[in-house]
Amino acid sequence: MSDTDPEEIQERWTTMMNDMNDAVAESFEQNMEAQSAFMQSWMGAFEDSTPDPDTVEDGMAGYGRAYEVWVEAAERMNSRIADAAEGEDVDVSEFRDIWLQSANEAFSEVMGTTAFAAGTGELVGDMLELQQEVDEMSQDTLESLGFATRDDVDEVAERLIELERRQHEVSQKLDRLLEE
Repeated sequence: MSDTDPEEIQERWTTMMNDMNDAVAESFEQNMEAQSAFMQSWMGAFEDSTPDPDTVEDGMAGYGRAYEVWVEAAERMNSRIADAAEGEDVDVSEFRDIWLQSANEAFSEVMGTTAFAAGTGELVGDMLELQQEVDEMSQDTLESLGFATRDDVDEVAERLIELERRQHEVSQKLDRLLEE
C-alpha cells in the first residue's frame, strides 16, 4: 500500500482522531475532577462561617475568570482539531499541554482571590486547632500510661539548665576563693 491509498489514509486518520479523542477525554475528565475536588475543599473551608460580601464577590470573580480560562482551552482544542482535520500534523501531546496549562491558569485565578486566602487561612487555623487537640490527647495518654510527656521532658530540661547555671556560678566562686 502507498501513502496515497485512500483506505490507508482513512485508517490513519481514524486512528489519529481516536487517539486525540481519547487524550482529550482523559485530560478533560482529570481536569474536571481536580477542579471539582479543589472547589469542594475550598467551599468546605467556609462551612462554619459566612465570609463578607466583598470576599464572596472576589471569589466568584476569580471563579468566573477560571471558567473563562477553561472556555478558552476548549476553543484552542477545537481549533487544533480543525487544523488536524485540514491535514496539519497535530501531536496528541498538544491537547494534554493545553489542558495542563489551562488547569494551572484556572487554579491561579481562583487561588489569587481574597476568598481563597480567607478560606485557606480558616482551614489552616482549623488544622492547627486539631493538631493541638491531638497533641493534648497524646500527652494525656502518655501521662496515664506512666510515660514521660513532652511537658515532663521540658521541665527536666529547664531544671538541668538551671543546675548547670548554678554549678557554673559555684565553680566561678571557688576559682575566686582559690585565687585569693
